[in-house]
Amino acid sequence: MGEVVRFPEQQPDAPPAPERLWREIVGEELHRERAARGERLKDVAERAGVSVQYLSEVERGLKDPSSEMLQAIAGALDLSVRRLAVRAGRPDALALAA
Repeated sequence: MGEVVRFPEQQPDAPPAPERLWREIVGEELHRERAARGERLKDVAERAGVSVQYLSEVERGLKDPSSEMLQAIAGALDLSVRRLAVRAGRPDALALAA
């Protein structure tokens, strides 16, 4: 008799990765902007009128800031909330442009 040839095992389709949360994407954009400007958390937090801990948690996507807080933080980075939203809404386009 000949050699037994095994069929490749079929892998069940892996479930799609969960979509990232808006707060994570916005936080990443805020962090990217702050880092690009070479600023410290302390400096931006002071101008925005928030604590360093709060700003850090927003940047890491752990806090979901209110619209007022988002405006204060974005403003401290010379960004409008509208511009921040556009950048956060198109992370793939920004990655290609960088």
